[in-house]
Amino acid sequence: MKISNEISSAFSRTRQVGNFRIARSSLLRSAHLLERIGLAAVGATCGLYVGATLLRQKGGLFESGWIVLLTMLYGAVSFYVGIDLSRAVARKSILNTSEEYTGSEAVEIMSAAGTFSAAIAAALSVSILVLDQSLPNGLIIFVAGCWMVGSSLQVAAGTMARGYEVPVDKE
Repeated sequence: MKISNEISSAFSRTRQVGNFRIARSSLLRSAHLLERIGLAAVGATCGLYVGATLLRQKGGLFESGWIVLLTMLYGAVSFYVGIDLSRAVARKSILNTSEEYTGSEAVEIMSAAGTFSAAIAAALSVSILVLDQSLPNGLIIFVAGCWMVGSSLQVAAGTMARGYEVPVDKE
């Protein structure tokens, strides 16, 4: 019985921590921000691998170390903006049980396709680096293209999702 009381008090509207009272909404916002920062770190890490793979290409466009920084920054932005779609879009998609097209499905599909494409590019880059493979330039450009398309789809989906207004049903 004491355990259930402790759990319910942990999820109450406010939480007493020492002499401070913390509102539940601020805890949730802080947790959401930490999640978004974590996603940005994952995106930057994936960008690091793709950039390092591009840097290994000899005689190409990507001989400067700046390519690594650019892919890391673009990865961080795309994962921060695109992967965690707003709750309003997700709720709109779930609540819409009719066959009517609302546009939120396209956002979810774009986000999923972008995440998949960027993850595949990162996985291929890691395998190229770890196995120390010497690949033709065409395959390395394919990996870079997957990264750019995937990251761009994530940014587009995240931007579109934040632009939706969700009507509230009064039923």
